[in-house]
Amino acid sequence: MRRLATPEDIEAVFAIYSHDEVVPFLTYEPMPLEDFRPVYQQLLDSRCFWVWEVDGEIAGFYKATRYPGRVSHVVQLGTLAVDPRRHGQGVALHMVGDALDKIRAEGTHRIELMAEADNERGLRFYRKLGFVEEGRLRDFYKRADQAHYVDEIVMGLLLA
Repeated sequence: MRRLATPEDIEAVFAIYSHDEVVPFLTYEPMPLEDFRPVYQQLLDSRCFWVWEVDGEIAGFYKATRYPGRVSHVVQLGTLAVDPRRHGQGVALHMVGDALDKIRAEGTHRIELMAEADNERGLRFYRKLGFVEEGRLRDFYKRADQAHYVDEIVMGLLLA
């Protein structure tokens, strides 16, 4: 079930966000909960950060941001993750499928996202949903614990 995130969700979101299998593919380096609080507050303030619940627990989350003006027909999907304990249970498919249905119902024509080139699981998943690679931002992403840079893949999905 989808719902807007609340301040009370911070610990559950942080547990997923900071998991070893998730944190390499999100925006920030690992940090303690206290340092995560302002990051989380920005997500809440956006009013477009959603959590997905399964059996009363937060199983994943995403942010869906509509662009303004001439590109108001476009939504950017990001900050997307599923609790690794629930990988392989269809959570991502249900959560993102629900997000796409909601976004489509709001009159969106295009959804875009960016994913690290070394996020093979994520890229396979997005392609399965119909997203196509539209570009590559070379050496865009740099993790503190790695000497090399990672390309970012720009993907898009046109909705009928």
